[in-house]
Amino acid sequence: MTGTAAGRAPVVTDVAAVAEALAGGALVGIPTDTVYGLAVLATAPGAGALLAAAKGRDAGVAAQVLVADIAQAEVLAGPDGLAPAARRLAERLWPGGLTIVTDRRPGLAMDLGGDATSIGLRCPDHSVVAGLCRQVGPLAATSANVHGQPPLVDADAVAATFAGSVAVVLDGGPGSQGASTVVDVRGATPRLLREGAVPWSSVLDASP
Repeated sequence: MTGTAAGRAPVVTDVAAVAEALAGGALVGIPTDTVYGLAVLATAPGAGALLAAAKGRDAGVAAQVLVADIAQAEVLAGPDGLAPAARRLAERLWPGGLTIVTDRRPGLAMDLGGDATSIGLRCPDHSVVAGLCRQVGPLAATSANVHGQPPLVDADAVAATFAGSVAVVLDGGPGSQGASTVVDVRGATPRLLREGAVPWSSVLDASP
């Protein structure tokens, strides 16, 4: 542990402590390959509402789901795995800062907020986060910031801002300022929802 102080959550470097908190259904702060994030086990009851409450945003806004790899994403996408357009983008641009919105596997027990028939999947280019996903399962996540404010890029800021919400914050050093690019692949052609770490031109180049 790198330290705690009054008015902030514990900041740790022990990944096992973060995995334990996640397995118990707690909200945590984690570094990613983009900005710091808030994360909870995607199968935790009310995961989306928990993230929304911490950020102070509408619970109807869907949380993305972080996965360890394409194989883990296949289990979550519907009706029976990643559609060809989604898989092409995943194969060419994952791991990295691309969130792919696709159909959700029917009957998937995940309360993520938003449309229950869709899911936003991302495989971060961050070995620690990928390891957590392999160990405890996919993570419902959102950027670590109060709604309407810039994303936070260091562990101490996350610990102070979300002291009453997160059980622990994993210190992974300074993060990036850029959030992920979000692309909806449920239509005939990919649709840009938000441009971020991956340029839209790269998405188009990777699409058929």
